[in-house]
Amino acid sequence: MARKRFREEEEATADMTPMLDIVFIMLIFFIVTTSFVKEAGIDVNRPEAQQASQKPSANIFIAIRENGEVWMDRRMVDVERVAANLERLLAEQPTDMVVIQADEGARHGVVVQVMDQIKAAGIAQISIAAEND
Repeated sequence: MARKRFREEEEATADMTPMLDIVFIMLIFFIVTTSFVKEAGIDVNRPEAQQASQKPSANIFIAIRENGEVWMDRRMVDVERVAANLERLLAEQPTDMVVIQADEGARHGVVVQVMDQIKAAGIAQISIAAEND
């Protein structure tokens, strides 16, 4: 009688392997479908603006330092290569807006050149980041 009871208890256990497989598949799915923000990779001293407003978050940031260096995706790029690098980033993650984080001491000409390169890559919405009081 004792042997029969042991066999019944053994058959009543649930196999956890299929459930673990499903959990791991869902984890992989969520990791693959997560969108990642392409940050410029450096901090800049943004100018202050009293009328600055919060915009919807963008996925691509371009930083311009005071000395004219342009940073995208945590690496320095040449101004003439901004459009090519932006097209590569857009192929990975399409977006309709780019945020320029220009240092308050950056030359206006470099900012305009970067804006021209962004327009050449097909992005119409460009935002300039500023500090709000």
